[in-house]
Amino acid sequence: MPKNLGLTPPMGWNSWNTFSWKIDENLIKGAADAMVETGLKDAGYEYVVIDDCWSLKERDKDGNIVPDPEKFPNGMKAVADYVHSKGLKFGIYSCSGTHTCANYPGSFEHEYQDAALFASWGVDFLKYDYCYKPKTVPGDLLYRRMAMALRNCGRDILFSACNWGADNVHDWIRNTGAQMFRSTGDIQDNWNSIKNLALSQLDKQSQGGTYCWNDIDMLVVGMSGHSENGWIAGKGFGCTYEEYKTHFSLWAIMNSPLMIGCDIRNMSEETKNILLNKDVIAINQDPEGRGVYEIDHWCNQSCKGLVKPLENGDYAICLVNFADGEHPAEISFNFWDMGLTYNSGFALEFYDCWEHKTVGTFRERFSAHIMPHSCRLYRVKLVKV
Repeated sequence: MPKNLGLTPPMGWNSWNTFSWKIDENLIKGAADAMVETGLKDAGYEYVVIDDCWSLKERDKDGNIVPDPEKFPNGMKAVADYVHSKGLKFGIYSCSGTHTCANYPGSFEHEYQDAALFASWGVDFLKYDYCYKPKTVPGDLLYRRMAMALRNCGRDILFSACNWGADNVHDWIRNTGAQMFRSTGDIQDNWNSIKNLALSQLDKQSQGGTYCWNDIDMLVVGMSGHSENGWIAGKGFGCTYEEYKTHFSLWAIMNSPLMIGCDIRNMSEETKNILLNKDVIAINQDPEGRGVYEIDHWCNQSCKGLVKPLENGDYAICLVNFADGEHPAEISFNFWDMGLTYNSGFALEFYDCWEHKTVGTFRERFSAHIMPHSCRLYRVKLVKV
């Protein structure tokens, strides 16, 4: 039985966003090396996950999925052993349907066989997609099947359900035994995709949490328009440094698993500064796992204030300007919306998680001028006044 899998939002790297079908053993080993050499491992990222397209198109005579010998000539156990040798965990991909989204063998009616096979290879993480599912079979039943198979395969394997928010997944996924669940369609490397995915999950923050996290999809931080998959990124794609900071801040405060999607072997210093920000990661990994609540800006609905209770009485506050344009908006944040009155005898001390410094103590309200597509992320604590 899994032991404390999903206690906090999983963190790691996945091959799909940048490489899609263009994967092989050397890439995965190189990603594991980069996780260690760049400091990602020390920052908390631990899973190295191969997505779709890793197998042959047909199972063998015994019904087993076979790794593509051209891509993975030494087999998956050798790859897993290499990842483990780096102090990291190894993840793989399958699908609840007859075939994966890229038309490789799925695990439908092979759940227990595949779970045992994955365990024998040393798999620690399974991303489980939703393509080619028989229409007459309820999705919740298929995720129950694989969850039961994984929980009894003899190895702790984190179960990442990926049904894109379909079939009211928020209402039943926790009961299946999954540790995280995709609640959205696929992300793209552009601001509108980031914005739309984040806004779509603000009213569902109470439906994810410890042991079953709401996955808003993989990070596009640092992709800068580079991908083998032209739908995810390509000409005209990519975000600014500020947009990637906002993306990372939103995923962190909304408790989404932090699964990197860029080529971590060739990250810019700006990308490293985002992905290695320990103050932001600490908000995502807070042991209490509380969701955010929203405080609308009273005169500008494109501006949001998100609040997340943290351990030890602290709070995270993210002020976001989702609007387009060239001019900043003043976002005013009234503390009584959090439950803190002027006569309480307390004020809030604000620590800026991107500037890494305390910006002041405020008693009744706080305001900041924030450019479009930008945010401010603070860790605040109550202090006596």
